[in-house]
Amino acid sequence: MSIKRKRNLSATIALLPTWFAAVVVFIGTMAWSIRLSFTNSTLFPSSTYVGFAQYSKLFASAKWLASLQNVLIFGVLYVAGCLVLGFLLAAALDRKIRFESAFRTIFLYPYAMSFVVTGLIWQWMLNPTLGIQASVRSLGWESFVLDWVVNRDMAIYALVLAGVWQGAGLVMVIALAGIRGIEAEQWKAARIDGIPVWRIYVSIILPQLGPALAAAGMLLAMGVIKTYDIVVAMTNGGPGNATEVPAKFIMDNLFGRQNLGLATAGATVLVLGVIIAVAPFRYAMHMRNQAKGAA
Repeated sequence: MSIKRKRNLSATIALLPTWFAAVVVFIGTMAWSIRLSFTNSTLFPSSTYVGFAQYSKLFASAKWLASLQNVLIFGVLYVAGCLVLGFLLAAALDRKIRFESAFRTIFLYPYAMSFVVTGLIWQWMLNPTLGIQASVRSLGWESFVLDWVVNRDMAIYALVLAGVWQGAGLVMVIALAGIRGIEAEQWKAARIDGIPVWRIYVSIILPQLGPALAAAGMLLAMGVIKTYDIVVAMTNGGPGNATEVPAKFIMDNLFGRQNLGLATAGATVLVLGVIIAVAPFRYAMHMRNQAKGAA
């Protein structure tokens, strides 16, 4: 046996535990969850198949439909808000301001917090009896109202506000690294031509940050699917179903209502949603890499 084949065999043997864990832990549990979604499992797994009954029950639930609508609103506003605010912060720091390192740390610090801590902070700040509203009214502005966490129409936007506050720092770091990687000659040429600074960022810098911002957007979007702890910490899904999200619906049915079949049906729908959302992006990246390779 040649030395090269011996090395390949050693590498294959070394990777076997990892492949085993990937197949058993990820693919195996996913397949097991999909199987349970077609059964009448409650507290314990059952082998009694009921076809698509759990899915029919799932999409007949007003709470599940409200959770899908809420996560869509939250996801779009959260990702867009983080991208816009993160890029603006990166552009501001790129102007070589004083204390740049301190500001960069301050802006990035919220991302180091867990969603539970973020949710508790904003739950307190937006609480009408303890937070900003109570503080402003104590100064004399009795008509001031900021009660988003208890307002059905505004509660979902309170979640968006807290999420953007936490996630914008990640986009800022990625965008700032991308801006600093752009050649200085482009800046010099733009200044010689007398192009305003804002126009340089919009017309020259921003188009070159496309891949970096796309990667940041994908990371944020994956976090949207898992949104659970910030909801529990801030509103616990209320008022009513105003901030209910799919992950909380699944956890409630899994541990609170002991409805394993319905919970796994919801989880399966979420997985399919992620695949449908990610597949076009991955396909576009694949085609782009192929085009680069052919050029």
